[in-house]
Amino acid sequence: MSASLTLTARQRAELARHLLPEDGCEAVAILLCGMARGGNPLRLLVRQVHLIPHEACDRRPDAVTWPTELIVPWLEVADKLGLAVVKIHGHRGYDRFSQTDDESDRLLFPSLYAWVDRAPVHASAILMDDGRLFGRVVSEDGQFQPLQAVHVIGDDIERFDGGGGAAAVPEHGRRIAQTFGGGTFERLRRLKVGVVGCSGTGSPVIEQLARNCIGSLVLVDPDHVEDKNLNRIANTTRDDAEQGRLKVDVAARAIAAMGLGTTVQTLASTLFDPVVVRELASCDVLFGCMDTIDGRHLLNKLATFYLIPYFDLGVKIEADGMGGVNQVCGSVHYLQPGGSSLLSRHVYSLEQVRAAGMMRTDPQQYQRLLDEGYLRGVQEDRPAVVQLNTLIASLAVNEFLARLHPYRLDPNAEHSVTRISLSHGIFEHEADGQPCPVLSRHAGRGDVEPLLDWPELSGGA
Repeated sequence: MSASLTLTARQRAELARHLLPEDGCEAVAILLCGMARGGNPLRLLVRQVHLIPHEACDRRPDAVTWPTELIVPWLEVADKLGLAVVKIHGHRGYDRFSQTDDESDRLLFPSLYAWVDRAPVHASAILMDDGRLFGRVVSEDGQFQPLQAVHVIGDDIERFDGGGGAAAVPEHGRRIAQTFGGGTFERLRRLKVGVVGCSGTGSPVIEQLARNCIGSLVLVDPDHVEDKNLNRIANTTRDDAEQGRLKVDVAARAIAAMGLGTTVQTLASTLFDPVVVRELASCDVLFGCMDTIDGRHLLNKLATFYLIPYFDLGVKIEADGMGGVNQVCGSVHYLQPGGSSLLSRHVYSLEQVRAAGMMRTDPQQYQRLLDEGYLRGVQEDRPAVVQLNTLIASLAVNEFLARLHPYRLDPNAEHSVTRISLSHGIFEHEADGQPCPVLSRHAGRGDVEPLLDWPELSGGA
């Protein structure tokens, strides 16, 4: 079975301190991983890191042996929760599995499969002293298959491919490769990116991602093109509005006409659909281009459960009631799993999430409670205009590229939030902040029932 491994930069830093100590001898750790089973490859998501104490091991510069009974309590946890097990150790300079590693894995992994039989695969991985990671699935009978990729999600978005080599850069990709390097272009070609919302900000995001030669796009939006959309959705026509074509289909048509090699999957549904959640869980990066509070919260939660970097876009025009405007502004939030969230950044409150969910699922009850004063109202949509939408979309795509290929003078850690106000002449950025106490504990859980612990998504297996 083809598989990939994803962990956070915080987890890699913890592993590096343990696996690559100053004494130069090898060390070992065990990773317990949630899974995203809905795509190919199977995604292994590091949920727990367990360090095997140095003093319990026989450690040498080129090998480490350790008593396997130490990991029995962790295997019991993995079996109870249905988690995959990854053994990981460190190498200095030697960027492959050794013969000793092969023999060790063939001895260990039959026992892992006997202990933890709910997970379809278990794996072995190596952390290099330069930060790179690679690994392999180890079958119950001792066969090896390289991990398709290892992803490290932090202030930067790193991907270490398991092989296959780089293809030649096509003519239409030369400018991208010249600007960001051939390695970044190759990573773009291999990424699967989900975009939720294909309207005002979503359509220019999709346009820019496709022209940057993203390998695959998953587009989510249930709505049809209307007359009111024509002045702010890229590539729409009067005929699209008259025929009531789906927004995802219009975007897919435009991408196909580009002929740049991006494949597209369209999902004409809301985010509150188990099929949509499972498909987005197989993506490498997510863009949220919605104005609904409960949708933004759900996507932030999805990105946390499945260790996916998430870019959230927001725009707002506030009218003054006299034919003018008080403020024209927008924001881009970069959210890394296990870090701060839209909730902890006070973009919205849990009360607003509840109100938005009730307005969507039971509008009569929502109105009754609103009238009785039990709920605070959800703010009405404030439609933006094409130039503001496109500006915020460009900021988001550039932020994404900066994470793949850090190019600015400031470290990415200082740019987790970007805010701009055209009316007030403000352009500012902020750091990530503390991990969200509500969401961070869910990092790496992957598939659970109900999906995302959200009752509305139950029964979607």
